[in-house]
Amino acid sequence: MPRDYYEVLAVPREADDDEIKKAFRRLARELHPDINRHDPEAEEKFKEVAEAYEVLSDHERRAVYDRYGHEGLRSGGWQPASGFGSISDIFEAFFGGGGDPFGGVFGARGRSGPERGRDVAVQVTLTLEEVLTGAAKEVEFEVSAQCSHCNGNGAEPGTPIETCPRCEGTGQLQSMTRTVFGQVVRTQACDRCDGDGRIAQTPCGVCRGSGREVRPRSMSVDIPAGIDDGQRVRLTGQGHAGGRGGPPGDLYVLVMVEPDPRFERHGDDLVMRLDVPFTQAALGGSVPVATLDGDEEIELEAGSQPAKVIRLRGRGLPALRGRGRGDLHVVLNVMIPSRLTDAQRDLLRRFEESANGDTYASKHGEGLFDRIRQAFRG
Repeated sequence: MPRDYYEVLAVPREADDDEIKKAFRRLARELHPDINRHDPEAEEKFKEVAEAYEVLSDHERRAVYDRYGHEGLRSGGWQPASGFGSISDIFEAFFGGGGDPFGGVFGARGRSGPERGRDVAVQVTLTLEEVLTGAAKEVEFEVSAQCSHCNGNGAEPGTPIETCPRCEGTGQLQSMTRTVFGQVVRTQACDRCDGDGRIAQTPCGVCRGSGREVRPRSMSVDIPAGIDDGQRVRLTGQGHAGGRGGPPGDLYVLVMVEPDPRFERHGDDLVMRLDVPFTQAALGGSVPVATLDGDEEIELEAGSQPAKVIRLRGRGLPALRGRGRGDLHVVLNVMIPSRLTDAQRDLLRRFEESANGDTYASKHGEGLFDRIRQAFRG
């Protein structure tokens, strides 16, 4: 597991954006492999710092991380971009500016175009019985959606939207900086209109000009039968609203399966231990067994040995997006009495006196591991 991102940047969990950016700048200058050439681990340390900053500098990703940790980020579909975080912030750390240092000559997309909304991650918990049948789970989460007051344009209704005077409607600003690499022309989103090219004369009083508002949402999610612990369900278009006409993000539902004290799961198969008195194992007979479908009776052969495996076909879990069900493997645990009365001791002594070599001979001449391998071989 990666280290805690707050620990990597050496900032408290309540750190604000400025503290996080300052910590990143300081560590970037210290750890960048082009500067710190004497430390063989400098590059890996720098990547770790950049990844931490990539998450903690984004409000939505940071909220997911604070609530669900690294697993929540992965379940939401996020992966580190390149290990070096935002290139504009890295150049800002060294040269004091921002934006694309190559001026968009390699076709980098500006922020003035449509932006896809962020993904949302939630978690649900299932029992094995729910894994058997599938389940509808109600989930609650918050998403940023188009502001209902201004219809997403960021202006108070009835007030005009003007061309940004700073970027003259382009949504971008360019500047030239002298660096150790020579003159670098950088293009960055306009800080006045946030790359939109337009500004509201009177910002919306509800969303403060952002065009979005946070809304609580609840919905029923169908979890398919056979799903495993740690898998996720994706609902397209149910995440945060996109920007400037972009599509919304997705909702990822992370599934956690509660441990069941009766069963151990192995894919679609289940394994359980069945306690059987030694007398019943020796004499044979019917024994009740708990399955996910309810109690069933199984027949024990006389002389059943410890660790004997009885397979109940089709009593396991269904295959995800497949057909049929796995099996339930019942492992016998033959119980030896630890407290005996005098009469019971007398009975056992008489039995022992009457026993001979044939009494304990294996019925099939197989050892313990031979029986286990044979049972699981099918």
